[in-house]
Amino acid sequence: MALDTEKNSYTVIFSIIMVVVVGAILAGLASGLKPMVKANERFEKQQNILYALGVNNNEGANDVQFISTDNVEEEFKKYIKKQYVFQDGELKENDEAYLIDIKKEETKAKKGDYKRRLPIFVGEKKDGQEVYIVPVRGKGLWDAIWGFVALDKSLTIQGVYFDHKGETPGLGAEIKQRYFMDDFTGEKFLDGGVFKGISVAKGNNDPKNLIKDDQEIDALAGATITGDGLAVMLSKDIKMYMPYFKTLN
Repeated sequence: MALDTEKNSYTVIFSIIMVVVVGAILAGLASGLKPMVKANERFEKQQNILYALGVNNNEGANDVQFISTDNVEEEFKKYIKKQYVFQDGELKENDEAYLIDIKKEETKAKKGDYKRRLPIFVGEKKDGQEVYIVPVRGKGLWDAIWGFVALDKSLTIQGVYFDHKGETPGLGAEIKQRYFMDDFTGEKFLDGGVFKGISVAKGNNDPKNLIKDDQEIDALAGATITGDGLAVMLSKDIKMYMPYFKTLN
């Protein structure tokens, strides 16, 4: 019995040591990977902003190909001329505005008198046109949806990029497909100088989206709630930038 007790004690001690050792190894790996994770987050945001601007590696009609991580920072510096933070009516230049977490900003703004920081990226398209890229975030059917919208001074869309966390494949997840995102180009947020949202509507009698002054995009089949969430996201977030755009005109 004494021998068995001693063996059990050694087994327990050995198990504890292994837990500590494995925990230390995993902690070390996590710490070592953290810089890489941060770099990938930076690259992804830069890729998404550039995609909305029209700077990408698309070749085929249905491609959604980002600038590669090997040269995305160089391309970001080339095409994004200025970065600003618009907060409580005040505009400040900030070279790391793209790193602002708009989810956290939205959460903080719900508490007390905090005025959220609104990132703005002034870009130059390949044809020399100046555009303004802003981030948007909302809720789809199952979870968060987000993206970037490129606009000119008249609040006409020049390009978009959308993504999601958990929308249904083949339905709501289609918001990140080329055929859907391209439909937004040319749509206007202003109607006679008055701000209007852009709806994602069923049966809008414009399936090819040739009409660009109706504030409507043809809905995704079977994804009504995702489409509605995207429309709400665009309306609420773009509207926050109206005071900034008024200074441009």
